[in-house]
Amino acid sequence: MQEKTFSQNNQQLKDQKVHRLILFNDDFNTFEHVIVMLMEYCGLTEEQAEQCAWLTHLRGKCAVKEGSYTELEPIAGALLDHGLSVEIV
Repeated sequence: MQEKTFSQNNQQLKDQKVHRLILFNDDFNTFEHVIVMLMEYCGLTEEQAEQCAWLTHLRGKCAVKEGSYTELEPIAGALLDHGLSVEIV
């Protein structure tokens, strides 16, 4: 019972904290693919997605979305499934 309560409290803390979804640069995804994925899964406009793609290319990473861990987890999974390198921090 105590382990379940700890697990629930831990999940509640994750949901209360604002997390960021970080996109990392790679050598195999095209700009077009990255832009389309950011528009589709992160809800960015084409201009925002293009800016994020360029920042990622130039700086090595870019925060593409903020939200609760629960909100970002399925988005991160979808982006990973499409070959992008992402992490929730």
